[in-house]
Amino acid sequence: MRARLGETSAPTGPAEAEALRRFRSFLLLALVSDEPAAPALEGLRTGERRTRRLLEAWLDAAALVAGPDDASLRAALAPFVERFLLALRETGHARRASGAPVPGQRRVVSAAIDRVCDAFLAIDVETGAIADANPAAGSLLGTTRDRLLGCDAMEYVPAEARELWWTQLDAVSEGAEPRRFRGSLQDAGGRALAVDATVTRFATRSRTLALVLARP
Repeated sequence: MRARLGETSAPTGPAEAEALRRFRSFLLLALVSDEPAAPALEGLRTGERRTRRLLEAWLDAAALVAGPDDASLRAALAPFVERFLLALRETGHARRASGAPVPGQRRVVSAAIDRVCDAFLAIDVETGAIADANPAAGSLLGTTRDRLLGCDAMEYVPAEARELWWTQLDAVSEGAEPRRFRGSLQDAGGRALAVDATVTRFATRSRTLALVLARP
């Protein structure tokens, strides 16, 4: 599983380990029941993207053990993986909706961030969506702050640099200390931009954000 996830991935935390345990319980019940119950996800706090990688790695390991029957095993188990992830996605959407802030209410500190000359991005570590940005980020990326909001942050990262950025976001999602690294972004026209970046964790009841400051 480590080979499948990659050496640079963030360590699997208690939430992901619990998600794997619950998936295995769900699978065992599903295989012996005519109409399996929905996955038990109450109290589980993990995101769909990281859990998908973990379950796919588990499926690879199971297929390896199956040997010549690997294809039939994958075909049999894949629908259960997708059902579990769908339930996890729906649970996550409900959790975020229940604690979502009122749109348009930006606090005084946000107004102060708008004055910072370095590019500032607040990125949802699970979805990769840009939750907030300052005008300097819009200027650096060849667009406006408003157009950045809600966009996939990876649209502004060169394809070859995305794994590094996801690694940083994963580490922040696990509660790591602030991180510094040399990375790459790209503007709206596709021009690569080398940046020095710092990433800090900011967690709320509904989601975890990576607060990124990037300086060319």
